[in-house]
Amino acid sequence: MKSLVSGRVDGAVFVFGSNTAGRHGKGAALFARQQRGAIYGQGEGLQGNSYAIPTKDQLPDRTLVPLSLPEIQRHVQRFLAFAASRPDLQFEVTPIGCGLSGYKPAEIGPMFAGAPSNCALPSRFLEVLRVESSSRPAIKFP
Repeated sequence: MKSLVSGRVDGAVFVFGSNTAGRHGKGAALFARQQRGAIYGQGEGLQGNSYAIPTKDQLPDRTLVPLSLPEIQRHVQRFLAFAASRPDLQFEVTPIGCGLSGYKPAEIGPMFAGAPSNCALPSRFLEVLRVESSSRPAIKFP
């Protein structure tokens, strides 16, 4: 159900960008750990009332580096399949990869094309998806 105050879905699963090591120490990941039950050390999947999608990897020296776009795409596809399998849950997706990982909405947003209806996408992704769909030629039937 939509909250009239925030526009957010009450009780929705908070979907955030993570790192493969699950070091939820900054940004949306820190919020997910402090407020939504994300588990430190778990880099992907459902945890508490949140879902982690990796957008960064941890190197052997513990440095965090952005994953490649194809790697992020694989994690997004895994999330979308999970969301489709759980129509009983509502998911509120943050603009993953567009903060600390440094990607632009135009690079990440298209990964969410065809997201199931139980996924609320950030406006920055929706804008990209609208532009993409409006630039495609329309099929006209006689």
